[in-house]
Amino acid sequence: MAGKDRILVLGPTGAIGRHIVWASVKAGNPTYVLVRDTPPTVNKPRLVTAANPETREELLQNFQNSGVFLIQGDMNDHQSLLSAIKQVDVVICSFGRLLIEDQVKIIAAIKEAGNIKRFFPSEFGLDVDRHDSVEPVREVFEEKAKIRRIIEAEGVPYTYLCCHAFTGYFLRNLAQIDTTVPPRDKIFIQGDGNVKGAYVTEADVGTYTVEAVNDPNTLNKAVHIRLPANYLTLNEIVSLWEKKIGKTLEKIYVPEEKVLKDIQESSFPNNYLLALYHSQQIRGDAVYEIDPAKDIEASEAYPYVKYSTVDEYLNQFV
Repeated sequence: MAGKDRILVLGPTGAIGRHIVWASVKAGNPTYVLVRDTPPTVNKPRLVTAANPETREELLQNFQNSGVFLIQGDMNDHQSLLSAIKQVDVVICSFGRLLIEDQVKIIAAIKEAGNIKRFFPSEFGLDVDRHDSVEPVREVFEEKAKIRRIIEAEGVPYTYLCCHAFTGYFLRNLAQIDTTVPPRDKIFIQGDGNVKGAYVTEADVGTYTVEAVNDPNTLNKAVHIRLPANYLTLNEIVSLWEKKIGKTLEKIYVPEEKVLKDIQESSFPNNYLLALYHSQQIRGDAVYEIDPAKDIEASEAYPYVKYSTVDEYLNQFV
């Protein structure tokens, strides 16, 4: 019996990449990461740092200690990228928003290598072919959709991973700005708070991504992570939090017109976060019917995965 596919993770020390690496190791897939000699300087939002306190150096050492193959290279060095790709079966890219368009270099290397069974481009958010978001996030989603079309036009085998709202961005602060913990006095809620959103921990995104790698049924399809216990409105989530702390919060409902004004008048990262919250909480970009011909619902395909619920996640902040 053949062994499991070898996985190369690009962007392995980022907010989601690290969890894909650990999930791959846990699943028993031979795991490779491409590592730059000099890491880029990135100004990360406090939310990201709070959710991922481990430093890059600590992470890479822990990877190595766990049997991960570290390959020195750079996406902008075609030969090192090509060499890394030739060593594996599956490529997963978890680049951040500033590097989405650079994935054309990965696609070119995959085409040249000719050995890749599947490419997972950097998605890991809402379904970029089903959204009604506003700037500044709209541009990023359009770039991701453009990469999808290039992958399809080039005939590269793919899987798109649509996981919606990371708990590290949306839940640890209940979608409040300039804080990394849930509020205990008052909360601002976009819209009426009654639109369903899909929440998932970054670790569970890693788990479901590797499940999709090892599932031949996900070839040339999109995998959607909308977990039953985590498919909730913000009002429902606030109610869960209130029960945990034994206190009723003052709720301030913010109409869409005011939200859009706040987005326009805020600077990064607040404008970006507000637009992400708006996409899910007002525009309902996590609410849609899937098409069995091209979509797979992760909770139905992998019912045995024990995922972290919103209720469980919030316990750490009580």
